[in-house]
Amino acid sequence: MSDGPVAALIREKLTVAFAPLRIELEDDSWKHAGHHHEGGMDARDGGESHFQLTIVSDAFEGQGRVARQRAINAVLKDELAGPVHALAVRAMTTTEAGGV
Repeated sequence: MSDGPVAALIREKLTVAFAPLRIELEDDSWKHAGHHHEGGMDARDGGESHFQLTIVSDAFEGQGRVARQRAINAVLKDELAGPVHALAVRAMTTTEAGGV
């Protein structure tokens, strides 16, 4: 799990917005070493610009995949406009996740 300042902010915002039962956030920035957007907020090589998110929340009940993605993007609009270049999202309800 990622523990840098961008990841901490992402987790905090998602927790407030969706009260998730599970949240996993992986920093995959190292896979993009050498790219022009690499480095993220703290300008470390491979740091905090590309993430994979798995989030389980009953707030997604009745929403399709696109609606869930849009809701997450709205909450993280500042991060997606700044330090975060890419965010892969897997958003599920408790039932879809097998009861967590």
